[in-house]
Amino acid sequence: MSFEHQRIRVERALHPWLAVPVEHIGSTAVPGLPAKPIVDMLALVPDQDAASGVIAALSAIGWQHAPEPSDSERRRRSFCYPSVAWRTHHLHVWETGSGWRPLLAFRDHLRTHPADAARYAALKSALAAAHPDDRPAYRTGKTALIEEILRGAG
Repeated sequence: MSFEHQRIRVERALHPWLAVPVEHIGSTAVPGLPAKPIVDMLALVPDQDAASGVIAALSAIGWQHAPEPSDSERRRRSFCYPSVAWRTHHLHVWETGSGWRPLLAFRDHLRTHPADAARYAALKSALAAAHPDDRPAYRTGKTALIEEILRGAG
């Protein structure tokens, strides 16, 4: 299932809480960038506490709530489709006042700066080979380059 198909489903389910349209983020959102076959999506809600119904709404359309470390502190919720063990889509529901802007800035930068996209792709490949079963190590290993690119992007 594509981003667009799930975007429509998620937007319908989250309509009462959604602040803006759902965004396609992550590596699959950057044409030509190697990526795992998992589509990352971002939904923004004005207030996580007032949007507690998103869990039931997404569950009703087959999404599973999959809390990640620091979700509460970062004012976000995480979901997987169709399951946590075998996901094709990962949805991040963030509060509008939280730190979501770098996700879009990084995606947009990679879309328009092929040299940085190539550097990021090379790092991802190396980390995937070094940490095939350690998702936290893979994610942590990308942090320095992501921060460097975002600093350069302004």
